[in-house]
Amino acid sequence: MANKAGARKWFLLGFLLCVAAMAGAMYFQLVLQLNPCPLCIFQRVAVIIAGMIFLIAALHNPKSWGRRIYALLTLLASIGGIVFSVRQMWLQSLPPDQVPACGPGLNYLVKVLPWQQVISTVFNGSGECAAKGWVFWDVSIAGWTAVLFGVLILLSLWLLVRRAAK
Repeated sequence: MANKAGARKWFLLGFLLCVAAMAGAMYFQLVLQLNPCPLCIFQRVAVIIAGMIFLIAALHNPKSWGRRIYALLTLLASIGGIVFSVRQMWLQSLPPDQVPACGPGLNYLVKVLPWQQVISTVFNGSGECAAKGWVFWDVSIAGWTAVLFGVLILLSLWLLVRRAAK
């Protein structure tokens, strides 16, 4: 008997991982009072974009090419997210004297700069992005977010190349 759920269950899994990540982010912000830095916000945006694509794909339950298009979109969102995570981990690894100075907040940057310059400025990082805040097993939130994006990348790649059940 063929599995009628097809790729739907895998897209749903990706969506649920993104929901869990955002629930964790909200817990850190609202309960532990850890305010997100600009790189954290960009990571959240990538999680939300990937999660929305996973949800739409699960609802649509596409076949063959549709599945591949959704998988490619989630792959691109996850790659974007892991780039921001790795950049933040690099900033966190710098000695204190080499950490960039804290710059203006993201709200100010969005108001006064074109979006390309906002992304460039955020990607360069600031002192607030170098703070580790919460750590578990000697891995920062940015490290755990990179692990999440790694899982989402693997899931997206698998959905991209797997053959549909007959």
